[in-house]
Amino acid sequence: MCGIAGFIGFTNNAELAARANKIQQHRGPDNQTVWNDGYLAFAHQRLSIIDLSEAANQPQHKHNLAIVFNGEIYNYKELQAKLISEKQVAFKTSSDTEVVLEMFRNYGAESLNYLIGMFTFAIYNKDSHELFIARDHFGIKPLFYTRINGGFAFSSELKTLVGIPGFNKTINAKSLVSCLNYIWISGNETMFNDCYKLPPAHYMTFSPAGEMKIVQYWDLKEQVIDRSAADVSSTADDVANTVELSVKRHMVADVPVSCFLSGGLDSSLISVLAKKSNEHLSTYTIGTEDKDKSVEKMPDDERYAAMLAQQFGFNHHVITISPDIIKDLPFMVRHLDEPIGDPAAINTYLICKAAREKGVKVLLSGMGADEIFFGYRRQKATMMALRYNRLPGPLKYIIAKTVNLLPVKISGKGFKFGRWAKRFISFATMPLNEAYMRSYSYYDTNGLKDLVKKEYWAGVDAINKEHADIFNAKFRGDAINQICNTDISMFMLGLNLTYSDRASMAASVEVRVPFIDRLVVTKAMEIPGELKIRKGVSKFILKKAAEKWLPRDIIYRPKASFGAPIRSWISNDLRLMVDELLSEESVNKRGLVNYNIVKKLITDDRNGTADNAYQIYQLLTLELWCREYIDEHPGYQTLNDQINEKQQYIS
Repeated sequence: MCGIAGFIGFTNNAELAARANKIQQHRGPDNQTVWNDGYLAFAHQRLSIIDLSEAANQPQHKHNLAIVFNGEIYNYKELQAKLISEKQVAFKTSSDTEVVLEMFRNYGAESLNYLIGMFTFAIYNKDSHELFIARDHFGIKPLFYTRINGGFAFSSELKTLVGIPGFNKTINAKSLVSCLNYIWISGNETMFNDCYKLPPAHYMTFSPAGEMKIVQYWDLKEQVIDRSAADVSSTADDVANTVELSVKRHMVADVPVSCFLSGGLDSSLISVLAKKSNEHLSTYTIGTEDKDKSVEKMPDDERYAAMLAQQFGFNHHVITISPDIIKDLPFMVRHLDEPIGDPAAINTYLICKAAREKGVKVLLSGMGADEIFFGYRRQKATMMALRYNRLPGPLKYIIAKTVNLLPVKISGKGFKFGRWAKRFISFATMPLNEAYMRSYSYYDTNGLKDLVKKEYWAGVDAINKEHADIFNAKFRGDAINQICNTDISMFMLGLNLTYSDRASMAASVEVRVPFIDRLVVTKAMEIPGELKIRKGVSKFILKKAAEKWLPRDIIYRPKASFGAPIRSWISNDLRLMVDELLSEESVNKRGLVNYNIVKKLITDDRNGTADNAYQIYQLLTLELWCREYIDEHPGYQTLNDQINEKQQYIS
């Protein structure tokens, strides 16, 4: 796991590369190198995981090629053997980086079809000056690129590109609307016009003439295998075997590999399978302070994780989350590169930081199982809406009217049923695509246009079209797999993989995701929707597969989200920051959203008539992001000092 960057056509290529190493050093604290041949400059930051020797430092040079590589190839030993037997390749290192370079030298772009792993890499032909850049199948690893005044640059982090003189800092309308609507950015744009992300499963070529081509090298096939209800056992066995193989592959490393453990199905299954390859497996669970649990009910992860750890003999650690949110939020905004309003990023950073302090460099995560096996509440709720719409109109009217009267907070304590019921009613009568989009949106179309300034309204239509195109692209006739496929392209890519990579790398820790493996995802999406939920049981087929290893108390425990006490933060710790950053003066000066709507969101949240904690948190995130990435003078310390002084005065 590393950080990479490259620069072509600038007068100071080498200087920009050296600057990239400083900016992205947390991605690779073990070694930073700049290489420059006068035409191109590479920057590389190394986190040593496979082949810890200096010989495996990057850029690596062989024949007429140079490579910078970020990620891991889990089947690299198999590919190395293939290259030796079929192409008589002689290897200088035992690194997967050299395997990637040799695969490309011998098979060209076709080599991408052999790679099982997470990656972005750039390979430069020193003779022809041609550049080849590729990103993994699901976008686990990031790659940003831009063209500025005839120059071309790419990097693992957006902040590296933003600092290049001449970078266009005008706001992308679609991305602005997307980050407000979802609290993350969909698609391959960034918050800035003229700066993009290389799409997953695509490669890019850049020629000396300045010609750039982007090509898709892989796509998930729409190939659902017809399975009868009696075929549950064999399907579960297929899933079990595929997941087991993936976890085994993900254990490849020359440093110890540990696991996140929430005590839920996904992380528990990963941990138990990982124990087969590492008898002394360490696991890490998040604990929450009592004061935060008093505002909203937090999942009882600690109890379930401890139970599993005792049964399977894990070297178990509980990391109690006690963030200084006033300082941690601006820090996280900087590292996330984009205004992502999911506080789970802070949890991820803190648990990775604690693990790193114990010497851990690699953690396995259960991320991705909910997307591909139908595990989210909103997925289930969208299917429930189909049944709700069969009710008589007058009954639906009475239910909706009653739900709208429910409070979301009583005496300062969250009322979860009220929140869920109001969200359900907001989309229950919509067509399936619109209902699913609304299930994880924080505004409807009219609400978005009320919120953002008129010059950004085009972004509202753009995200609506994007979602409809993705939802209707595949698996028509199987609504459950339509939803899963949409989550792979939208939610998993735009939020979960994004914050997981950036938050973990901020702590110099590599997070691996065995469920987001090409073979696992392909297998999951061959399974008909009727085997993913049965009699109200979500992730039915994965749970049947897990019965081979896990106790039923773990498999069938209530669903728990990997979240944070955001309502507690908005009501308490961040209250004064809300007043400072979302004041009328601040909002109007920024000029992105309308203050009257912001004020109503805050007022309704504080009086308990609406649950707007996430919307408010995202507006805070957006303003902090603008101060960091646009203003270039964030002034966080001054702001923090002011808020701390006021809090001390109040207390």
